[in-house]
Amino acid sequence: MKVILLRDVKKIGHAHEVIEAKDGYALNYLIPQKFAISATPTALKEAELRRRQAAAHKEIDAKLVAERIAALAEARVVLKVKANEQGHLYDGVGEREIADAANLPAEAIKLEKPFKELGTFKIPVALGGVFGEFLLAIEAE
Repeated sequence: MKVILLRDVKKIGHAHEVIEAKDGYALNYLIPQKFAISATPTALKEAELRRRQAAAHKEIDAKLVAERIAALAEARVVLKVKANEQGHLYDGVGEREIADAANLPAEAIKLEKPFKELGTFKIPVALGGVFGEFLLAIEAE
């Protein structure tokens, strides 16, 4: 059965893609969970339009992220968090917090593990074909 995916599904495909799925899988899982719709002629036209729009948005987003990464390379981001007297954080600083502070998407930040101490760190950034890094200063409130 041909279906059009409405969102990315692991090991199946990406949003707005037309895939061939087994009838039972499509009818009992993908369609009821709103992961896909049947591939009717009208739905195929709409999916093609959405695919083109998504590609255009992705290209614009990539340019904006590239500009933001270039601007961050020269700047230093400061993040204020709660810490004890020894400089240990009460809660680790992860990719989501850093992305919010740097105004970047969370998937652009590449960390091995969350930071648990105060200090200044180099944060690697990669999104699409754009790579860079910036300095993050974690300070106590």
